[in-house]
Amino acid sequence: MTDFHSALRSLRVWDTDLPSFDPATAPPEPLPLFHEWFTAAVEAGQTEPHTLSLATADEEGRPDVRTVMLHDADARGWHFASHATSAKGLQLAARPEAALGFYWPVQGRQVRIRGHVTAGTREEAYEDLHARSTGALAAALVGRQSELLDSPGTLASASEAAWTRAEAEPDAPAPSWTLYVVAPAEVEFFQGDERRRHVRFRYRRTTDGDWTRELLWP
Repeated sequence: MTDFHSALRSLRVWDTDLPSFDPATAPPEPLPLFHEWFTAAVEAGQTEPHTLSLATADEEGRPDVRTVMLHDADARGWHFASHATSAKGLQLAARPEAALGFYWPVQGRQVRIRGHVTAGTREEAYEDLHARSTGALAAALVGRQSELLDSPGTLASASEAAWTRAEAEPDAPAPSWTLYVVAPAEVEFFQGDERRRHVRFRYRRTTDGDWTRELLWP
């Protein structure tokens, strides 16, 4: 435990020059600002800026979180994909609400999103999957995500068969593959500051569909 605590206490956060963010210059809606920050993270060399934490809850209200990949962010919302039969898919079917979290430490930035989740069409799911790599298709063809696995050998065998099929049938369908869209009710942009005077700027959708913009204490 000593090594763990020494390592933990040795870490420093944001003790470097960070970009500034003036909320007065922010656009009326959150999507353009997200696109701007995402592009800036890519240009700054952030590793895998398209990965995000996805939080859902099961039927009993117990929270769950995992890391997934962003597939798009447009006027409908933030897109990700998974199997409808996976743990997250079943949770979203029972409670179609989710929270997303992006963390881009190179620039000391976070983006948090909360909203209602809907499933895209079967055609959208097909196009989403087949725009990706052979490996992604093979993994989708294996399926059975979150089910109990009896041995690594069983996975290896199923994976090998799926790879063979994905290479031979690049248009093969994966029926349970689903594209999900989070329609944002709240979007918060967090800009870290080396003196800990962090900027928290939130967009909150009103009942008439417009956006309210507000600052939060860090």
